[in-house]
Amino acid sequence: MDTKLVAALRAVVGERGLIDDPTRLLPYESDGLAMLAVRPPLVLLPRTTAEVARCMQLLAEYGVSIVARGAGTGLAGGATPVADGVVLSTARMRDVLEVNVEDRFARVQAGVVNVDLSGLCQAHGLAYAPDPSSQMACTIGGNVANNSGGPHCFKYGATTRHILGLVIVTHDGEILDLSEPVVDPDGYDLVGLFVGSEGTFGVATEVTVRLVPAAPVVEVQLAIFADLDAACDSVSEIIKQRLEPSALEILDKLTIEAVEDSVFAAGYPREAEAVLLIEVEGVETEVNGIAREIRTILEARGALEIRTARDATQRKKLWAGRKGAFGAMGRIAPDLYVADAVVPRTKLRDLVRRTIEICRERDLRLANVFHAGDGNLHPNICYDRRDPDEVRRVLAAGHAILEACVEAGGALTGEHGVGLEKLAEMELLFTADDLAAMCRVREAWDPERRLNPGKLLPMHACLEIRTAALPPAPTSLDT
Repeated sequence: MDTKLVAALRAVVGERGLIDDPTRLLPYESDGLAMLAVRPPLVLLPRTTAEVARCMQLLAEYGVSIVARGAGTGLAGGATPVADGVVLSTARMRDVLEVNVEDRFARVQAGVVNVDLSGLCQAHGLAYAPDPSSQMACTIGGNVANNSGGPHCFKYGATTRHILGLVIVTHDGEILDLSEPVVDPDGYDLVGLFVGSEGTFGVATEVTVRLVPAAPVVEVQLAIFADLDAACDSVSEIIKQRLEPSALEILDKLTIEAVEDSVFAAGYPREAEAVLLIEVEGVETEVNGIAREIRTILEARGALEIRTARDATQRKKLWAGRKGAFGAMGRIAPDLYVADAVVPRTKLRDLVRRTIEICRERDLRLANVFHAGDGNLHPNICYDRRDPDEVRRVLAAGHAILEACVEAGGALTGEHGVGLEKLAEMELLFTADDLAAMCRVREAWDPERRLNPGKLLPMHACLEIRTAALPPAPTSLDT
């Protein structure tokens, strides 16, 4: 890294805002996809939009690639550094700029942690609905980049439905203010286009989010099953009957065992083959009616036991196992590959079975925990990255799972994004013309392809429309 550039960047962000010590750089060498790691030469941690803009201007002058990063909780390699590139983290940008109770929106810096925003809204009888499982650590800016989901997205939708405005710093340091909340903006919906762009269009520094009224009554049901198929079929039947709980989540036996052996123990019975978590919210009569109809379905599908909680403390305990499931997997193996795909909900049982078969064929341990209401599967493959053959089998299984989901009419990602993980699989779902169109949009935002190069779109697809060499990037997960 050019010493003059480093000195100029340090002058912008200060000593606390620049990391170039090799030891302190270690935590930034990967996101949650730890099997891919590249230690960056430099990490920047600006505090304001103006600092981000000046850093982007300097990096553009020197032609340096930039990887934006929130909290690094992503699971698809979207925040994996690129060789000779800079990581620009928004983690120090944690100011809440405005909470408008009357118009029900909040403006926050991109580094605000999801759960902190939720807690702040509670005091006003409001809520920010998207709640990823990494809610305790993930940031709003990172949620915007990946269009993150969460258990309550069954009712409320993913992040994109809750973003009213953005302040974006472009590839060359221009500040693009799209932060004014409007119902129907004139021209193109650039905010909607930006959400889910995985750091390839620019860096979001401020986010205006929609808030919703907190429900007056909330009930959580925990249904215990002796059969995973029965849990899946219960979800399909609930949806078929047009009932609208706010969340439908399934955990299988291996996940239950890991959770109950961990600090996230929620009292799930170890003998169960699966548990189904259901949350219903609304006014008293609405909750009573929906909960009663759901209980009838659960009993008809063979639920061994149905536990109910309305008290906030009891509800939190039932949810603790689901929210802590990924962390609990460390008791099974040192590493976890969290797949992410979407399937038609009518085919939920068949695709869950297929993921189990795929992992058995490759002698891999699989734990299933997923947003069942959305058909958003998260097969968790437990492995040890120190074993090259096991890593090979894990990647092969991940590819086979995505292929099966696409063949069933599903999609490649429900909330984790494409990043590096799913580059090879993009061609399972999109034609060459589709990918070329996406590349043209990307280049309209970043003509030099310096923002998160080598991510989201297969490299050769974009080379077909522009033959200039791209900055070096980590090896993809092409199987």
